[in-house]
Amino acid sequence: MHPGSNGHLEPKNVLGGFLEACCFQPLTGFYRSGGCDTGEQDLGRHVVCAQMTQEFLDFTRARGNDLTTPAPEYDFPGLAPGDKWCLGVYRWREALEAGVAPPVILRATHRSALNVVTLEELKKYAVDK
Repeated sequence: MHPGSNGHLEPKNVLGGFLEACCFQPLTGFYRSGGCDTGEQDLGRHVVCAQMTQEFLDFTRARGNDLTTPAPEYDFPGLAPGDKWCLGVYRWREALEAGVAPPVILRATHRSALNVVTLEELKKYAVDK
């Protein structure tokens, strides 16, 4: 293995393969690299590559995290249904428990998500089966 762009070992996805990019438009990831890589600074564990739905966007706004309003100071464009974004795994689990979990892209979801949710749970919502 060789170091990735942030100096960590090349990250793996939940299926055990190379962590693929999640989205470049809008540019996602804790490091705004397009991928759901993570590190010690990422306290929210933004490791689940998810495709936004209106149901989920409404849910997370009600929980105090508005993902639809742009925040240029954080280089955040605001999201719309259909956009892909690296979500915090804890929020994805909350949405799962509430029945509004958005679809996920397994090959772009960091394997550390498995510390919080199971592969079976993720697979139920996978768009890349």
